[in-house]
Amino acid sequence: MTVPWKQKHHKATGNTMFGKMSSGSCFQPRFQVFLGLILLVSYWAPPEVNGQNETEPIVLEGKCLVVCDSTPSAEPATSALGMSVRSGTGRVAFSAIRNTNLEPSEMSNRTMTIYFDQVLVNIGSHFDPARSIFVAPRKGVYSFSFHVVKVYNRQTIQVSLVLNGWPVISAFAGDQDVTREAATNSGLVLMERGDKAYLKLERGNLMGGWKYSTFSGFLVFPL
Repeated sequence: MTVPWKQKHHKATGNTMFGKMSSGSCFQPRFQVFLGLILLVSYWAPPEVNGQNETEPIVLEGKCLVVCDSTPSAEPATSALGMSVRSGTGRVAFSAIRNTNLEPSEMSNRTMTIYFDQVLVNIGSHFDPARSIFVAPRKGVYSFSFHVVKVYNRQTIQVSLVLNGWPVISAFAGDQDVTREAATNSGLVLMERGDKAYLKLERGNLMGGWKYSTFSGFLVFPL
């Protein structure tokens, strides 16, 4: 029997990129495999393929992986003087003067520590007026200066800045032709936390008056 053209054309199988589109073909399994390969390639593609750069977060299965700079800046926030402004550790300074003449009972024959009876500045309260000793609050570089006056005294005096019992900076005054003379010096000192600094009379005497003498110091920068 002759099959009509339309019925014959309807039953004919056609070729496609996925295989023959007949009822007995494997079109559906092949399409599923092809689609799975596309999804797999898209999932494991590098950031450049997905339109991401190296600094953008990469989201995988609901978790965010943040890519950070491997060389962050190690410099803390500082002021124009180089002092830390984050923690306020740069606020350390003191200045003390001798406002009255020295009395014999105030100078210890054992320690020969030079005392100051008036505090002008004591930011941080690290200078002890009773003992005239500065205690470092932290490790750092500190600046000290002193100006110790002797009057009507023909003896040469030697004044030293003492750090933990050891003299580190000294000054002399020994001109016999002047009525007032001062032993003056200044310098930078590296101190650890808890270190003590004070002035000591190493030579001579200050009896008779040392009014207007000064002792000052401050933290240049912490370490």
